[in-house]
Amino acid sequence: MPYIRQDYRKWYDDEVEHLLIMLHQNKQPGELNYVITRLCIGFLSGKHYTDFNEVIGVLECAKLEFYRRLVTVMEDASKNLNGEVYDI
Repeated sequence: MPYIRQDYRKWYDDEVEHLLIMLHQNKQPGELNYVITRLCIGFLSGKHYTDFNEVIGVLECAKLEFYRRLVTVMEDASKNLNGEVYDI
């Protein structure tokens, strides 16, 4: 989960902000993918299944939390505006 302690966030925030400035210049999904890929590869401590599985787990949890916190809010608003689809 992304909810690390505030004092840990300070270690990363300046570098993350710099990356975001660079990413916003071109707004290319491939460049975001590149940065994520480089971070994942750099995080690896070895080339074993457990190392790969750990990174994949982080990516999956980040995806799910991103969806839960941002996308579902938009979908719920659209559902309320346009009506329910699931009648089950």
